[in-house]
Amino acid sequence: MDAAVVSAVLPMLVKGFYITMEIAIIGILLGFVLGAASGYALQSGNRAAQAVAGVYVWIIRGTPIVVQALYVYFVVPAMISLAQGEQYVLDSTIAGIIVITVNAGAFISAIVKGALESVDVGQIEAGYALGLTKREVLFHIIIPPAFKVMLPALFNQFIISVKDTAILSIISVNEITRQTQNYVARTYNTIPAYTMCAVFYLVLLSALMVLQHVVENRLKK
Repeated sequence: MDAAVVSAVLPMLVKGFYITMEIAIIGILLGFVLGAASGYALQSGNRAAQAVAGVYVWIIRGTPIVVQALYVYFVVPAMISLAQGEQYVLDSTIAGIIVITVNAGAFISAIVKGALESVDVGQIEAGYALGLTKREVLFHIIIPPAFKVMLPALFNQFIISVKDTAILSIISVNEITRQTQNYVARTYNTIPAYTMCAVFYLVLLSALMVLQHVVENRLKK
């Protein structure tokens, strides 16, 4: 591969990497909050909460993330503009964070729900028998083992979210893929540029998978 192409594309990929990781990290953290609330609602006895969480999960899991990105970036600002009576423009990076948050949250809700339901009922009953309140049982008996169960799946969802950021190139987020597209649009060096992009993703995601494996091994000890 031409050294000139490498020296031109690599800095762009690194710049895109920072934006990719910013969106993925913020998105997964906010998505965990949203997913935890939804997962808790889904396994609670509150039918109204179950219905709201269920509709949210159904909509997000039932639509492609690319459509969600287009909706957040184009439709939501258009509706806000109509309501305000003036033009409203949503920053593409903020839109990307919203998309990853909402999308990851829907899948995390299932992870949280399954983890909460995996906690031994006997331990919960023992907690109540000892006079613990519902809040104390939740934070001291249910959440610690549930979080340990869900952590590998959460890490896997994070890796998925990192890959999903590539879709955000469609709404002009300057992440890794968009940076590559910008270079190709100027130079038409398609083969080396997209090859470097693919290798860059492969190295990044492989590193995250190795880190996931280390974390899972630590949890088994």
